[in-house]
Formats: sequence, C-alpha cells, structure tokens
Amino acid sequence: MTPEHAPSSGPAAAAQGMSRLNPAAMAVPDAARVLTRLGGKPVTDGMLEADIDAGAPTNADGSVNLVHYAAWLVKDMATRSATGGAGGD
Repeated sequence: MTPEHAPSSGPAAAAQGMSRLNPAAMAVPDAARVLTRLGGKPVTDGMLEADIDAGAPTNADGSVNLVHYAAWLVKDMATRSATGGAGGD
C-alpha cells in the first residue's frame, strides 16, 4: 500500500503516534467529521454511507478519498440538475 493510500487513522495509527488525517484515505467517521467542520453543515456517517451506496467512490479498503468524493458530488449534482432530479441541501 502506498503512503498516499494508507489509512488515515485507527488503533494502529494511534499506537504509533500518528494522528494526522490523510485526505486520500479517510475512514467514513473521520471524513464525516472533517466535512462537518469545513462545510458548516452537519455531515453524518449515515449520509456518507448513503452516498457510497448510491455510487460514491471508495478506496479498496472502504476508506474515502475526499477529492474523489467531492468530484463525485459535483458530477452527481450536475446530473440531477440536467435531469430535473432533486438535489442536495
């Protein structure tokens, strides 16, 4: 596993004193917490899991790459807008 795809947190990381989050490989709870803090609106684990179930990309280990997730959200919003579907918010 390359460093950019290494998990961002968890018991092993804590045991090694690594507390930095990796935006290319975040556990769903960590991603939800970061998105809530940066976005100003609550983002729950359940919301991210629903997006993953709807096709949002994940890494092979189930972690979330925030850049890929953001790109998926933009594409999803554009598709909904073009088809007249309901959007987020």
